[in-house]
Amino acid sequence: MTRFGYTLMTEQSGPRELVRYAVAAEEVGFDFEVSSDHYSPWITEQGHAPYAWTVLGAVAQATSRVDLMTYVTCPTMRYHPAVVAQKAATLQILAEGRFTLGLGSGENLNEHVVGEGWPAIQDRHEMLREAIDIIRSLHTGELVDYRGEFFQVDSARVWDVPDQRVELALAVAGERAIEAFAPLADHLVGVEPDSALVEGWNAVDGAPRIGDTARAIGQIPICWDPDRDAAVARAHEQFRWFAGGWQVNADLPTPAGFAGATQFVRPDDVADSIPCGPDLDAIVEAVSAFWEAGFTDVALVQVGDEGQDRFLSEAAGPLLEKLRAAAPDPDA
Repeated sequence: MTRFGYTLMTEQSGPRELVRYAVAAEEVGFDFEVSSDHYSPWITEQGHAPYAWTVLGAVAQATSRVDLMTYVTCPTMRYHPAVVAQKAATLQILAEGRFTLGLGSGENLNEHVVGEGWPAIQDRHEMLREAIDIIRSLHTGELVDYRGEFFQVDSARVWDVPDQRVELALAVAGERAIEAFAPLADHLVGVEPDSALVEGWNAVDGAPRIGDTARAIGQIPICWDPDRDAAVARAHEQFRWFAGGWQVNADLPTPAGFAGATQFVRPDDVADSIPCGPDLDAIVEAVSAFWEAGFTDVALVQVGDEGQDRFLSEAAGPLLEKLRAAAPDPDA
């Protein structure tokens, strides 16, 4: 059965609010919760960027049932992979086995802040490959020395290792990335409902098969509101950056850059790509593209901090009922 998640969108809400939303999302029945990991919001109007790992530590203690995940962390520039290994292990202990470490090659928006520039995509992929090796090695609890092209680790050990290992979900977009990372990961992360991602992953020798031991985890923005015009306006204000596509989104360095790149995006353009308003059936139709593409998990992003409480208290429960009724049951 398809699982449905709630997104803790750190770009649009403060830390205390995120923890409160996480508790409400668990209570209303979401299966899992994912957190973005940003140093900056996409655009200034969003206005937030708390430290995701502190938020997740609090969420792990405030919840008891939902699975937790980073969607996604870049373990190569802003964070050294040895540090990611340590904090992922700690979070898994706090979450009592509910945590999955989602990893990706990052965005310039967040990684340039440490003053190391922004590498070309091929280098970013090689850095991610080394980072995965380091994280996996440190999660054994053994002493690790590592010399790679990009990273060095000297006599490091993660002392608090969880009983349940930290599974890795890798964000991939193209054929080369799938071939490189599918054998190294436990699960796939994909930001578009593209069946080629799932099919390509399952065709790679040594990759865990999606639908068997592996999951394919997607994400979709929605903007529920009883007033459709208000929903469209909020989606345009908060999420017009989404119109650029991920190839553009990965390379722009600042919220001002996203503002400039999206200055001609109209509210109707945003509404064409994000379901807006009170129509739950329209949201179900948009989400269905993911399970039709073979995805096993879909995380919803309710756009904007304004209206989160109302979405969770009024719309989320009925929406989950409709989604679960519409999603195919592989055991049926």
